[in-house]
Amino acid sequence: MNKFEFKNLVKGLKNSLKEKTFFKDLRKEVETGANGTQDYVVKKGVNKDTVATTRQ
Repeated sequence: MNKFEFKNLVKGLKNSLKEKTFFKDLRKEVETGANGTQDYVVKKGVNKDTVATTRQ
């Protein structure tokens, strides 16, 4: 391996590491159950506007 290949290898590793850190830092967490997406809300009947559960 000569100097030119070594410099290209180091440069590629540096760029890939930089790209990985950007993806890690810029990723946002998702809030579970935001906007009522986790539970089902009953829309009609006696129990209107209540959250349906699987417990019985």
